[in-house]
Amino acid sequence: MNYKIDKTEQYALILLDETNFGAEIAPPFEKLVVQLYREGYTNMVVDFTKVTDIDNDGLSLIRKATRVCRAEQGLFVICTKEDDVIDEIDSAKIPELVILPTVDEGIDAVFMNDLENDFREEKDDEFDLGEENGFQEEKY
Repeated sequence: MNYKIDKTEQYALILLDETNFGAEIAPPFEKLVVQLYREGYTNMVVDFTKVTDIDNDGLSLIRKATRVCRAEQGLFVICTKEDDVIDEIDSAKIPELVILPTVDEGIDAVFMNDLENDFREEKDDEFDLGEENGFQEEKY
């Protein structure tokens, strides 16, 4: 499998240099996803711009990678403009998979997801009515 990888604090960007995402790519790609996950990467952006064909093994691997990332509130993002590839992936109905046309949009999605996760983690009870100023929460 031919690829480059760029790692940042928030995500790992995998730049695939393959036209077929199938049975021969699946084992090394799965190993890469596991390695990145063990390193703490739960956000993975995969540049699929050169991919023109995908088979069931590739779809199964995308499903697994998406599940692994989402289990840790991360994102697995496929970046492609290839309509045939998008249609093939869509037909697999992979829950919570993000498909975007460009790597930049994929990276933006990672940052937005991280912000949403931060907001979800904040507790509602952190809102202070100002009880020292005479406000009592029971009244509201």
